[in-house]
Amino acid sequence: MQATLTTPGTHVETAASSPRSIADLLAPLDELAASSHSLVAGHNARFQASSRTYELPRYLFIGPKAGDDPIRIGIFAGIHGDEPEGIYALVRFLQTLDANPELAEGYCLFVYPVCNPTGFEDGTRHSRSGKDLNREFWRNSVEPEVKLLESELASHAFHGIISLHTDDTSHGFYGFAGGATLTEHLIEPALRAAEQFLPRNANAVIDGFNARNGIIGESYDGVLVAPPEIHPRPFEIILETPRDAAEQKKEAAFVEALQTILNEYRPFIAYAPNL
Repeated sequence: MQATLTTPGTHVETAASSPRSIADLLAPLDELAASSHSLVAGHNARFQASSRTYELPRYLFIGPKAGDDPIRIGIFAGIHGDEPEGIYALVRFLQTLDANPELAEGYCLFVYPVCNPTGFEDGTRHSRSGKDLNREFWRNSVEPEVKLLESELASHAFHGIISLHTDDTSHGFYGFAGGATLTEHLIEPALRAAEQFLPRNANAVIDGFNARNGIIGESYDGVLVAPPEIHPRPFEIILETPRDAAEQKKEAAFVEALQTILNEYRPFIAYAPNL
């Protein structure tokens, strides 16, 4: 089924026979960026698929200065085209930040809401080439979406990377913690914040991995992460929402978790940058 954003936190179902419209989805952000002092829309990363030109949209949110160089965070959603919850949440997140820019003080946020445009259009996990793009990173992939994203990951040297996903087998919210050793100190408060809206998955095994209080310390090969040669490693967090929960609660949980990570990381970068 297709969902199209209407107002922050809500969307409506439309006919499954017509492809999902990325332009309609992102229209609120493009309109906001046209008048915003903090939000910049980028639509120049293009690739070819099915004899058509697609783009990999990017939005840059520049928070108020905090004295030092801005903290660069990359936030990604929609790498699986049948997981639109994270995409809707990022639209809502950017709208929230634009209304309250102080929430992003000291940050430069690079937001990639639709990392698999053809999969989003088709409502499929894989891209139109039949690939699971989230198993292709840093494996010399020829997939154009992966190559574009790898270029972004390499060129911006993010301090942190956050990916939003949906799990159709989980009853609760949970996350993967990777990269820098401080990551677990960020993900626990994020999961706790999300619990205002959704229960946490406290199972001992989640998605085939050992878990502790909703946190998994390992992940699949080929997922979207920083380049292997980057040191020190950025924090790398994957947040997973249960598919069967109410749409507004899923979006709210993601937004609250993202805001919490920003709040928690700011003092870390100031006092313990080498953790």
